[in-house]
Amino acid sequence: MAEEIRNDSWELGGHRFTSRFILGSGKYSLDLIKAAVENAGAQIITLAVRRTNTKESENILDYIPDGVTLLPNTSGARNADEVVRIARLSRELGCGDFVKIEIMRDSKYLLPDNNETIKATRILADEGFVVMPYMYPDLYSARALVDAGAACVMPLAAPIGSNGGLQTKAFIQILIDELDVPVIVDAGIGRPSQACEAMEMGAAAIMANTAIATAGNVPEMACAFKNAIDAGRQAYLSGLGRVLQRGASSSDPLTGFLRD
Repeated sequence: MAEEIRNDSWELGGHRFTSRFILGSGKYSLDLIKAAVENAGAQIITLAVRRTNTKESENILDYIPDGVTLLPNTSGARNADEVVRIARLSRELGCGDFVKIEIMRDSKYLLPDNNETIKATRILADEGFVVMPYMYPDLYSARALVDAGAACVMPLAAPIGSNGGLQTKAFIQILIDELDVPVIVDAGIGRPSQACEAMEMGAAAIMANTAIATAGNVPEMACAFKNAIDAGRQAYLSGLGRVLQRGASSSDPLTGFLRD
């Protein structure tokens, strides 16, 4: 088991990764992005295409360390057509074939539109993109996304940016149990302990942004999330101990003491 944990890795779109922490780049001051990536040990970082050139003299790509896989997202898209245009643009800009689909028509709760996401996934997968769809954790939609060619599914844990924790835990567990693609818990994770719990459930990876970007010490919080994700994965591989629904069980048997 120790060897299995040391050599633990996962595959996405033909690429192999050893880090299970996907870091969002939104909400950061640019000078903190590099420190956050390095302290998180992240090998994948999201990138809103519209932020690639924030100013004439400032480019977010300059702050992302070499060797990190870029994951352009379609933040701001309201339907499948807009997603397809953004994805094609990101590839033309040299951001590669990975794309995280985000389609949100609701401006109050920012919940993903699963139906439009399925449409966009089918189009982009057919064009050779490694499609990573952000979705509401519904089993039927998740299965449709996989059938459409999604490389993984990324269910929300709580409303995006809320730091609300694992509010959809039971539904995420269904996806983990029923799907053959990686399930990456995305949006709403607010604490390292919550990231650890999601990994203990069997999630393939964690996507986090707001919890780190709004922390008092960004690099330290990135490190805390890394350690929590690693601990949760190790616990999952090790096999969690049983839970008694009723009663108790002594840690040390009492029979010998009673015979004495």
